[in-house]
Amino acid sequence: MASKQLFDPDPIVRKYAAQLYEQVEPLPLISPHGHVSPALFADENYRFGSPAELLVIPDHYVTRMLYSAGLKLEELGVPTRDGSAVEQDQRSIWQRFAEHFFLFRGTPSGLWIQNELRTVFRIEEKLTGESAQRIYEQIEARIQSPEFSPRGLYAQFNLEVLCTTDAATDPLAEHQKILASGWQGRIVPTFRPDAVLDLNRTDWHSEIRKLSEVSGIAVKDFASYIAALEDRRAFFKRLGATATDHGVLSADTTPLSPAEAGRIFDRALTNKLLKGDVERFAAHMLYEMARMSSEDGLVMQLHVGSYRNHNRDLFDRFGPDIGADIPVRAEFTRALQPLLNAFGNHPNLTLVVFTLDESAYARELAPLAGHYPSVKVGPPWWFHDSPKGIARYLDQVIETAGVYNTAGFNDDTRAFLSIPARHEVWRRAICNWVAGLLARKIIDEVDASAMAAALAYGQAKQTYKL
Repeated sequence: MASKQLFDPDPIVRKYAAQLYEQVEPLPLISPHGHVSPALFADENYRFGSPAELLVIPDHYVTRMLYSAGLKLEELGVPTRDGSAVEQDQRSIWQRFAEHFFLFRGTPSGLWIQNELRTVFRIEEKLTGESAQRIYEQIEARIQSPEFSPRGLYAQFNLEVLCTTDAATDPLAEHQKILASGWQGRIVPTFRPDAVLDLNRTDWHSEIRKLSEVSGIAVKDFASYIAALEDRRAFFKRLGATATDHGVLSADTTPLSPAEAGRIFDRALTNKLLKGDVERFAAHMLYEMARMSSEDGLVMQLHVGSYRNHNRDLFDRFGPDIGADIPVRAEFTRALQPLLNAFGNHPNLTLVVFTLDESAYARELAPLAGHYPSVKVGPPWWFHDSPKGIARYLDQVIETAGVYNTAGFNDDTRAFLSIPARHEVWRRAICNWVAGLLARKIIDEVDASAMAAALAYGQAKQTYKL
C-alpha cells in the first residue's frame, strides 16, 4: 500500500488518492524540460563529485535559502566569476548545510531532499548538524559504488526521456557523443536562443559571433540573423529536439516590420540602441519564433515573469542562476494576441505558457488554453512547484481549460537526483486532487484513473511530441 504522504486526512479522499497513486506510480518518467547537463550521460564512466558538490553547491533552491539566513555563498563553495577564494572543504560545506537544514521545513526543497536521501541513498536518519558527517560518509560511499552512475540511475529512475536545455550556439557535441555511443537512454536537446535574442545582454555580440561560426552563416544583418537561427533550429531537430524554450520578462509579441526589425538589429551591432529597442525587438522575436515553430513543428515554451539577477552584487560576483530571480506580474491576453492571431490556429504550433504570476491562471491562461488549439498551460513553475502550489494550479486551471489543455508535468531541475522526488510530489498531489473530485462524485472511477494518468504521464508525452 502506498505511503499516505501528501494525501488528504479525510479517509475517503485518502483512500481514493492512494488507489490512484498505485496506478500512476509505476508509469515511466517523462522529463520534457530541465537543466541537467548532457555531459552526465556522454561518458559511460562519469562519476559524481562529493555530496556537497552533488546536493548543495549547484542547487540555487538550496543556496538561496541558506543565503537568506545569513550564510555567504563563498562559505557554501559557490564559485566566483573572478576565481577568488571560496570554501573548498567539502565536509565543512556539508556541515553548514546540515546545521541549517531546519530552514527547509515545510518547503518543497525539504521534501525533495528528504526523498532523495531516503530513496536514492537509502538513508533514513534525519539530517541535522549532529548527523551530518555520518550521512556525508554514507552518501560518499554510495556515490563510489559501481551502479551509481548517471546512466545507471537513468534506468533506476524509470526515465523514458530526459530533455536538456541548450544554447542556440551549442554545437551539441555531448548529445552527438551520446547518440554515437549506442546507449539506449534518450537524452534530447532543447533549443534555447535567449542569449542571441536579448540585445541587452553584455555577451550578445560574442554570442552573435558564435552563431555565425556554428551555423556557417555570416550574421551581418537581420536577414542573415534569421537565416542562422533557422539553420540552428534545423540542426537541433536533426539531433532529436522537439521543443524550444524562451525565458522572458514580458509576454509581449507585437511584431515589427522587417525594415524596423532590421534597423534595430543594425543599431545593436553598432552599439547604438535607442530607448525601447530591447523590448520591441524581444517582442518581435517571440513572434518570429512562433512563426518558425508553425513551420518546423518545434513546441514553443514560454517562461514568463522572472526578474532575473535581482541582487546585483551577487550577480557581479557569482553570475546568473544563484537564486536571486524574483517573480513579477504578467499579462497574457493582450500580449499574446498578435502571436495567436497570426499562428494560434495553425496545426503545427504548440505553445506551452508558464507563469510565476498565479493570478493569471484563471484570469488569462486557462481561458486562452480553453480556446486556442495551439495553447497549453504549463505546470506550476519554480516557486509554485509545491504541494499547495500544484493544488492551487489545478483549482484555477482545470475547470476552464480541462486536463487535456495542460502540458502535464516537467521537473525543470538542474539536480538530476531530484527528478524522481519531484515527479513523486507531483503525482501524489494530482492524485489527491483528482480523488477529491471522485469523493464528491464530480467524476467516476474510470474518469479519475484516466485524468491521473494523463497528468502524470500522457499529457507531457503528447504535448512535447515525445
